[in-house]
Amino acid sequence: MKKILSIVLLAALTVCFTYGFSHADQLKIGIMQDKKGAAKKYKPLVPYFKSKGIDITFVGTPNYAAAAKMFSEGKVDAMFSGSGVAGSMIIKDVANPVARPLSKSGTSTYWAVILAPKGSQKYDGSADYFKGKKAIFCSLASSGEFYFRSIGGHETAGKMMKAASHGAAIDALSRGAADVAVVKNRVWDKMKDKYPDLEVVGNDTGENPNGTLIVSKKMSPSLTEKITSVLTGLMADSSPEGQKVREEMKLMGYIETKEKNFDHTLAMLKKAGVNKSFSFKF
Repeated sequence: MKKILSIVLLAALTVCFTYGFSHADQLKIGIMQDKKGAAKKYKPLVPYFKSKGIDITFVGTPNYAAAAKMFSEGKVDAMFSGSGVAGSMIIKDVANPVARPLSKSGTSTYWAVILAPKGSQKYDGSADYFKGKKAIFCSLASSGEFYFRSIGGHETAGKMMKAASHGAAIDALSRGAADVAVVKNRVWDKMKDKYPDLEVVGNDTGENPNGTLIVSKKMSPSLTEKITSVLTGLMADSSPEGQKVREEMKLMGYIETKEKNFDHTLAMLKKAGVNKSFSFKF
């Protein structure tokens, strides 16, 4: 009997010992279901986080309104998103920003630019500038619909059109399908050589954090701190694993991001009409 009890006790201690050292924190990252390749973009982080004791699971979300609810219910822990959506989640008081990527060129922010055919009148800061014009932009983008609405363009434009991407908006403008386009400056910088018939006629006066990881307010402070530490530590990580993540994701690393970094974005979103009850549609 003593021998049997000793074996049972040893087995129990072994299980407890193993669990104590193998148990990992769980992180459920929300991914928009209609965005092709969204999960694939962040898959390099999965093995890296696992090596730091955090298991990542990607959870599909049908839309941003559902994502906000999933944040508040604890069904989603985090989400990588543009500043418009991230800022809206902050205003809705369901999430906090923790880190954003630093590109290989050293940028981590962006702003909106207004494009028009070369020779067009420059934007004068008045909503009357868009009177009767056909405007095209990306839905719920700080460098698109949110910016356009914050400057009152929706009140005077002759027609508003939503593009599938900033590149698509630029192409539509070039084809004459629109009179002005509001797009992300980083996208325009990459594409402008292909569109010599277009030029910048106006731009936003502030910058927005790019691709920020926001985490649920229900997340424990200790796990939030751990996740932030893992991401911000990536830049100085000289291990093969760290180098692999940076190369695969084409970035230098991540920098800590707080609500104060969204000051310009939050002010713009509020001007556009975003409040705590915002349902991610106008």
